Amino acid sequence: MTTDSRVGTDRGDTGELEVRPAAGHIGADITGVDLAADLGEETVAAIRKALLRWKVVFFRGQRLDHAGHVALARRFGEPVILPRRGSASPADFREIETTADRLELGGRYGMDHDEWLRRRRHTLLRGWHCDHGARVDPPAATILRAETVPPYGGDTTWANLAAAYSGLSAPVREFADGLRAEHRLGVGYQPRPGDDAYLRHLLDHQTATEHPLVRVHPETGERILFVNGYYVEQITGLSRPESRAILEMLIEQATRPEYTVRLRWEPGTVAFWDNRATIHLAPADTAHLGHARIMHRVMLAGDVPVGVDGTPSLPLTGTAPGRW
Repeated sequence: MTTDSRVGTDRGDTGELEVRPAAGHIGADITGVDLAADLGEETVAAIRKALLRWKVVFFRGQRLDHAGHVALARRFGEPVILPRRGSASPADFREIETTADRLELGGRYGMDHDEWLRRRRHTLLRGWHCDHGARVDPPAATILRAETVPPYGGDTTWANLAAAYSGLSAPVREFADGLRAEHRLGVGYQPRPGDDAYLRHLLDHQTATEHPLVRVHPETGERILFVNGYYVEQITGLSRPESRAILEMLIEQATRPEYTVRLRWEPGTVAFWDNRATIHLAPADTAHLGHARIMHRVMLAGDVPVGVDGTPSLPLTGTAPGRW
């Protein structure tokens, strides 16, 4: 096991903090820190440095409760308070959203979670997303902790969008730098026959933004290939066939195996990712296992993306900076 010399080894609040890369382009395990402790400035700075370098960092065997989770998030930014959360979320901690696979939809729209996945993720690339990417100011980061996980299955995969951009040929990078795309909630959902309560929900809560296809990371200055299969509707100014072909090529580029890392969850595992520079794929392999998967997340408020030419994202409907 090696320690990444570019990140270094720092003395943490409870021991020696080490950053161990997990894959060639993305992901690192951080050891030697107790996230439930009152983290000092040096430890916070070391974690932030690793996060910016590796895009997602993992902590194992942590003993965070809801209060500790929120306190940790506040060391790195301002937690988002969602106006609507699932029924499994803790009432006394509005910053926390709990995702319990079998409770996430809970029949609210006349279908179980498995059917929702089939209608929402009907292509191989459809499930890849950043959190709340249809907003004009998507969250800057997400901190997700595992409470209960299946004995096998349920892994999450992340992709590094900065590495994906760098891996494009120079002519394609130059072409993408000048493009913008519409990101919209509910893109590609396949409605149920007859009345569809979920479709009505989407229409009643339309959220859409025109984002740069390549955004500039506000902290590192890296160029980020800002695409995903979940929200992206159309490249502005291109025909539907042109847009579809280019988006498919770019999303395939973003999710190439060499730009990804996969996490095997255990109770007490915490994943902290840069939502500005990654997309991730939640699992779809646990429905038949009969085991619970309960996760808690806190998202940190983000800024409005800016393109290579300095032009910011443009809200189209249902979104405004800082208003959730």
